[in-house]
Amino acid sequence: MSLVISISGIRGTIGGAPGEGLTPIDTVQFASAYASWLKERAHKEKPAVVLGRDARISGPMVEQLVSATLTAMGVDVFLLGLATTPTVEMAVTELKADGGIILTASHNPAHWNALKLLNEKGEFLSAEDGNVILEKVGKKDYRFAEIKKLGTIKPFEGMDIKHIGRVTGLDLVDVNKIREKKYRVVIDCVNSVGGIVIPRLLKELGVAEVIELYCEPTGAFPHNPEPLPEHLSVISATVAGEKADVGFVVDPDVDRLAIVCEDGSMFGEEYTLVAVADFVLSNTPGNTASNLSSTRALRDVTLAHGGDYFPAAVGEVNVVEKMKEHQCVIGGEGNGGVIYPTLHYGRDALVGIALFLSHLAGSGCTCSQLRKKYPDYVISKNRVELPEGTDADRLLERFAEAFAGHEVNREDGVKVEMEAGWIHLRKSNTEPLIRLYAEAGTAREAEALAGMAKETIHGLLKDE
Repeated sequence: MSLVISISGIRGTIGGAPGEGLTPIDTVQFASAYASWLKERAHKEKPAVVLGRDARISGPMVEQLVSATLTAMGVDVFLLGLATTPTVEMAVTELKADGGIILTASHNPAHWNALKLLNEKGEFLSAEDGNVILEKVGKKDYRFAEIKKLGTIKPFEGMDIKHIGRVTGLDLVDVNKIREKKYRVVIDCVNSVGGIVIPRLLKELGVAEVIELYCEPTGAFPHNPEPLPEHLSVISATVAGEKADVGFVVDPDVDRLAIVCEDGSMFGEEYTLVAVADFVLSNTPGNTASNLSSTRALRDVTLAHGGDYFPAAVGEVNVVEKMKEHQCVIGGEGNGGVIYPTLHYGRDALVGIALFLSHLAGSGCTCSQLRKKYPDYVISKNRVELPEGTDADRLLERFAEAFAGHEVNREDGVKVEMEAGWIHLRKSNTEPLIRLYAEAGTAREAEALAGMAKETIHGLLKDE
């Protein structure tokens, strides 16, 4: 069994012994610590929390545990039930709640679940706030409410409709132009909450025909839920076979978006943000941000529009902080996560779909032709096992020194920028290994950069 406790929440496999999997005991302890932190932060005796979940089989059980725990802590709960991550995020501010919890393990397999924690802005917690909660978990620093101070549970419906309305009402979303194109669209919602909202969104956007794959929110994922090319053979064949114009794939909580071109080829998950950013920047010039492991293509597109690009440490909260710092008009992560602050500061596949379709409709191109307008880069993802006892921080420091003649970013591990591409190294916080990413213009060149980085690491280890 697996259990990962971090500043952003608690994630694990269902079942097992306490402390080894996401058991009821672990769930209650973490929800209690969050509620205690929230009461202190809000300076309220009875704060309110928005609670939503994806369609995982364990969802109803975890939802009951969390909602009961929150009320036992004296917290009122707005219960959304099945809801996307961005919908829960927006509901926090819509309902003027003091925080939110999303029950989803995102792209992890069906036997995983998680509690993702939000502040009063509907955004993920800062490292500082997350550490306070971790301390409370460790010390069991929380007190349950007396009988007259128990919280209440208030079911709330219709937030998904509000979310869709906010998306379709955006200035850059051109419903009329999309309707004129009479698009045929295939969607794969991996039998989770995307199946509830994506068909309705596409109808409101004026899409002529929607061909649905895996849109029943049963939680029985028909394939690995991470939207990577190797998992998307069915939608790829369906788009090409049905002569559809485009295909959209979302993960179980609908904060990541992958796109399939009309010929069945992958648009490229890294290029979801690139294309949407190109469209946004062409209408509202400004700056962009993404994490350090995302494609260089976003920087290229941003500079071409006269803006500045800013890299951020890996993690949505870090990208959001960078976007706020530099007033970015668009940003996100290369995993298909689009953050459009005009709507809200969170990765949102709904707004990604709406902006992409508006872009496609106005381009005069097919989806594959639009993809060819952007620079070609390929990312190689690797991991380097480290001997037990290795000082990973010292290793990264020495690696940076070895490439001192290049532009080196130490904000999150070590990223080395070169003319041919880049190398990014990050240590794992849970395993003795280094995650190694390299990007270049071709797969062969990216692998060569990764190979050079591995050789350098092995050489530094021998010198220890």
